[in-house]
Amino acid sequence: MTAAPDAGRMSALLDTHLRPLVADSGVPGAAAAVVRGGDAAVLAVGRRRRGRPEPVDPHTPFATGSVTKTFTALLLAEAAARGEVGRTDPYRDHLPPSARPPAGVDAPTLDDLATHTAGLPRVPPNLFPRAAAHWLSDPYGGYGRDRLLRAAARARPRRDRAVPRYSTFGVGLLGQLLADTAGTDYPVLLAERVLRPLGMADSGAAPGAGDAPEAACGHRRGRPVAPWRFDALAGAGAVWTSAADMLAYLRAHIDPAGASPPPLADALAAVAEPLRPAGGRAGAKGTSLALVWNHRVVRGETLLWHTGGTGGFTVYAAFSPTARAGAAILGNATPTHRQPVVNAGRRLFTAAVYGDDR
Repeated sequence: MTAAPDAGRMSALLDTHLRPLVADSGVPGAAAAVVRGGDAAVLAVGRRRRGRPEPVDPHTPFATGSVTKTFTALLLAEAAARGEVGRTDPYRDHLPPSARPPAGVDAPTLDDLATHTAGLPRVPPNLFPRAAAHWLSDPYGGYGRDRLLRAAARARPRRDRAVPRYSTFGVGLLGQLLADTAGTDYPVLLAERVLRPLGMADSGAAPGAGDAPEAACGHRRGRPVAPWRFDALAGAGAVWTSAADMLAYLRAHIDPAGASPPPLADALAAVAEPLRPAGGRAGAKGTSLALVWNHRVVRGETLLWHTGGTGGFTVYAAFSPTARAGAAILGNATPTHRQPVVNAGRRLFTAAVYGDDR
């Protein structure tokens, strides 16, 4: 039996878990959202940029890094609900003819791209020549669609695809394929099919989103850094969002039917379904992969979560459709081995789901 926090408890949870993060961890600013049933709260603390007076507020955009991949998964499920693609389509069928690798008996599918089981490497091999000199500052900037398609044409997926292997290449390629199918680019597709329908007015994936004056500035080792740009790999890491918008995003996943009409409502339900065992140590403990989201049942509640990081930001997002709860924390500091933002997010989510801090 889990506790049922009220609105006051939601605010108290944020105060408990967010303020110490900024006070003690070297994260200049952070914003968070938490929801349980009809009760929700948003809180922002700290500064957009170290040494500057502008405070973080609930509408301050932060880079989400790999949490972007959950948006791409949603676009896949939405396109499938529209009948534009089939989730079991071989992904090669959605490449231009000149970029298609040789046909295989066991051709990886669009779902395989979204569950890291397509057998692709972590990043495209032809990313390295330019990215090596900018690995910490802007590794994906300038990596355009032509280079991505060349990498896809040369890709030879591994045969041992039973165990997922995390692939920014795979999910980034998925985002590009979905945009190509819709005849637009990824930022426009995301805005039209997800952000506007969910009322996420602070969010976007345009290349210059991090340059907006209201956006948070990323930090690495306490120093301000420029935002990363993702270009053709936008579907793997380009989204910027605020705590207020993350509250809307979590609520939509918790209550798909109440968020919007089909096909988006159908897609929101579809991304929470477990599809593949995660493998390794995590898999032995019962973790599965849904469409991008990690999935596990703990103490009778279904939990889904994802983390994200860039050279200046760390994000944690999670929701439970059974507990009707969710939590997200956005911080403007790069991930470290201590993972203060992720750990604070886990504690906040646990408290929202179970009413305790175990």
